Amino acid sequence: MKNFVTRTHLEHGRRALAAFVLGASLLSLAALVGVASTAGFDAVYDRLRAVDGTWLLVAVAGELIAYLGYIAAYREVARVEKGPEIAATDAAALVSTGFGPFVMQGGFAVDLLAFRDRGVSDREARVRVLGLGALEYALLAPAACIASILLLAQGVHHPNAGITLPWAIAVPLGFVAALFAVEHRVRFRGRGRVRSALAEALDSIHVLRCLFVRSHLAGPLGTAVYWFGDILCLWACLHAFEGSAPGIAQLVVGYATGYALTRRTLPFAGAGAVEALLPFALLWTGFPLAAALLGVFTYRIFNLWLPVVPAAVGLRRLRRVD
Repeated sequence: MKNFVTRTHLEHGRRALAAFVLGASLLSLAALVGVASTAGFDAVYDRLRAVDGTWLLVAVAGELIAYLGYIAAYREVARVEKGPEIAATDAAALVSTGFGPFVMQGGFAVDLLAFRDRGVSDREARVRVLGLGALEYALLAPAACIASILLLAQGVHHPNAGITLPWAIAVPLGFVAALFAVEHRVRFRGRGRVRSALAEALDSIHVLRCLFVRSHLAGPLGTAVYWFGDILCLWACLHAFEGSAPGIAQLVVGYATGYALTRRTLPFAGAGAVEALLPFALLWTGFPLAAALLGVFTYRIFNLWLPVVPAAVGLRRLRRVD
């Protein structure tokens, strides 16, 4: 497979980085205006006037927890199966840079380069990056599945069965199919781009399975802490504008639906895409659109824009790596 991620992707000058940040800001702003026009500007303004700012302190704490959890998970994915040991400071730089708006290809491009710099082959680097993504969904998808089953049992109308049933049914079936396929992953190895991609995907599931042992539990535990912190941040932001505590089950389903692709997989950390999609996912699960819009926009301030400074510091650190 062609190696299309090189160190030049991290060597942009200040003007280019400023252009990336400006472009990401414009995408986020365009999404904000577009969703606000649908929700009604008066409704958005009324929610904004009634904000309870004390909950925003909880949001900051949640996002800090999320970053610490992801750093722990990142280091464990790197070292599983006799992989490289990554220092905590280097992992913090890689995580913050990957979550920032500075890399056009998304944060996983930074991860590929990081593994290659530490002597991992191209194929193994792709497998580990895929394993990191699989670890994210291995925790989020079951949480959404359980939340959906609880909502179905309660007979709620928001979200409707069109949203909850796929989570309740597809996740268990998907896990069974993945576990079966990974046992036969050797059969898929061979020439051809499709076969190679499928083999790498199955090998990444094998890496994921290796993380669920006692010596590597920091991986799944760190990912669980990451999701907890990030969802707590969104929960607190919604609480600030909705005036009451959001339902946990509805929030988990809406969050998971809005993050069909996690922000580390998206260009510019999902700027514009998350702001456009997540409010509607929350609307479908029963949250007022105006409150959802302001909650998501504030959540993205803590989730994306405040960490820009550590992301810039992390990018500078990565540039010094030989």
